[in-house]
Amino acid sequence: MENTLHEKVSQDILLKAYNHMMLAKAMADIYEENRNICKYVHSTSRGHEAIQLATAYQLKKEDWVSPYYRDESILLGIGFEPYQLMLQLLAKAEDPFSGGRSYYSHPSSRDENKPKIIHQSSATGMQTIPTTGVAQGIKYIQEFNLQNFENNPVVVCSLGDNSVTEGEVSEALQFAALHQLPIIFLVQDNEWGISVTKEEARTCDAYDFVAGFTGLSRMRVDGTDFIESFEAMKKAVDFVRNERKPLVVCAKTVLIGHHTSGVRREFYRDEEDLTRHRAKDPGEILRKQLLEAGIDEDLLKQITKKARLEAEEAFERAKKAEDPKPETVMQHVFAPTPITEETGTREPANGEKIVMVDAAIHAIQELMWKHPEALLYGQDVGERIGGVFRETVTLGKKFGNKRVFNTAIQEAYIIGSTAGMSAVGLKPIVEVQFADYIYPGINQLITEISKSSYLSGGKFPVSNIIRVPIGAYGGGGPYHSGSVESILANIKGIKIAYPSNAADFKGLLKAAYYDPNPVIMLEHKGLYWSKVPGTEDAKTIEPAEDYILPFGKGKVIIEAGKDEIEKGRTLLVVTYGMGVYWAKEAAKQFQGRVEVIDLRTLIPLDEELVFERVKAHGKCIVLTEEQLNNSFAEAFAHRISKNCFRYLDAPVEAMGSLDVPAVPINLVLEKEMLPNAEKLSKKIEEMLKY
Repeated sequence: MENTLHEKVSQDILLKAYNHMMLAKAMADIYEENRNICKYVHSTSRGHEAIQLATAYQLKKEDWVSPYYRDESILLGIGFEPYQLMLQLLAKAEDPFSGGRSYYSHPSSRDENKPKIIHQSSATGMQTIPTTGVAQGIKYIQEFNLQNFENNPVVVCSLGDNSVTEGEVSEALQFAALHQLPIIFLVQDNEWGISVTKEEARTCDAYDFVAGFTGLSRMRVDGTDFIESFEAMKKAVDFVRNERKPLVVCAKTVLIGHHTSGVRREFYRDEEDLTRHRAKDPGEILRKQLLEAGIDEDLLKQITKKARLEAEEAFERAKKAEDPKPETVMQHVFAPTPITEETGTREPANGEKIVMVDAAIHAIQELMWKHPEALLYGQDVGERIGGVFRETVTLGKKFGNKRVFNTAIQEAYIIGSTAGMSAVGLKPIVEVQFADYIYPGINQLITEISKSSYLSGGKFPVSNIIRVPIGAYGGGGPYHSGSVESILANIKGIKIAYPSNAADFKGLLKAAYYDPNPVIMLEHKGLYWSKVPGTEDAKTIEPAEDYILPFGKGKVIIEAGKDEIEKGRTLLVVTYGMGVYWAKEAAKQFQGRVEVIDLRTLIPLDEELVFERVKAHGKCIVLTEEQLNNSFAEAFAHRISKNCFRYLDAPVEAMGSLDVPAVPINLVLEKEMLPNAEKLSKKIEEMLKY
């Protein structure tokens, strides 16, 4: 047995693995013994140690790994100390992953000497898309020689078997297989999904499930046997490192510990099931193999005892570590942006007017010529048609199908992959075809992208641009005309622009590119070509290439007369997007008495400008295209009232669409639902009577 054992795996590696397994066991035992101290919910890797350590030992500093919440042994295996993990367990200030913001075994790391780890949420399976985005980004970097690597990077995405039933996991598998990305999906199958058994949850295991993904290799392994797991993962990592193709590893494991400290094994598992799982304890299996190979039993006892002492000492230190300071709670919501002032030439001499859609095309073109890390993808944005609104036309031809390309109908992947792309230093510009179709991507936007900077302690802000054609006009109907800004504005950690003209669009898109945070560009379809009557002013002189317009800077686009203001006969309309044109048209009927602010961005919001002008006028309407109740406009109207109460002559009003579930396709019904200049005029007239 000894010779066979050593031919497969060296004794040093086996003893290293045994030490890590005993550490993982000691840590789990200590957490259980100190339940009153370990008050935050946590999971441990008990039963999964062999496959996790076998994976960790293959990885190099160029690699990327996304452990899931049961993967503390992966973290031990790649070099994190028990003390570091315990700092997160107890949510301490010096927690290296999140600074006390996130659960145990929710790592993020840019350590130069270890595999890199992006932030991922607790939502099961959701890490597959951002992690596949990492692999997508690495392939792009290597294809364009943007970075040299000592070793070809390998990406590992770890997940539990029951999470494979998530639809977003399939989106990741599909993209990885289609584009042949260098990624391993390590599926750890312990047969449980909290209290849901495999028989209740799925028709087959992950190995059989992925058989239909052409181009996706697969293997099975006994994940409780370290020697078998080490051999399998060595083959797996070598295959992906050399062949640059994706692979699924389905590892059979057992669950010895609790699902989590809060959902305990005794709640839902009988003794027969527990006995069956304990019989496959990876530590016991490896111990027997080592003894059979001639390793001295006293040495193994010493390793076990030393591991317990090390874990105890680390736990005592972690208990004494400081909690985060209350004043740090707002840190890392956003990474600092370098774009704080308007710069460049907005109206070049002899410049020509362009429509808004061309402003976007030209801005992206200028950025892509200048920055090889920029790329554009989404549904139908490629060379054939250049977007359903022709909003990316010519870009595919100019930059080729590796920098501008179509995706499948996968809004979750389109949005979520940007987290991984950004992590490796790229700047993805992606498009969701209509605002109504952003909902499948909301999960990734909320759980992965918006929280990444905050929960990684600022290590992984997601730098992306998500383009979203929005708004109603001309009978687009219920699934192509919706407004979604209130839903998006409720997501903390993202920025939102909503330009109303070509110059603002180009300047804001440039600012979005240089912003290290996630940005959504809401682009009103009715303003793209200025085809809607009254929107001619959406065409502007094209700004110069150097023009940048910072976020959070609203603009007074119509000023009220000073005399009228002094007489208290004026009103302020605060709006954005198509509302700008309704307001401009309505203001014509009230010469000198109506002032209009175009917000230009919704997050950040230029409250300072709005509050200042409300105080001057005493009356205000917040105008939106959205359905009104519980909207962004209503919420902002409340903040205006609160901050300007002493200066108001009348309640702040919010005006928007009727509260129906969708925009009807019939033009008569659409008109009845939407605000317009005529309806706004009546509201202004009513308020000016105060």
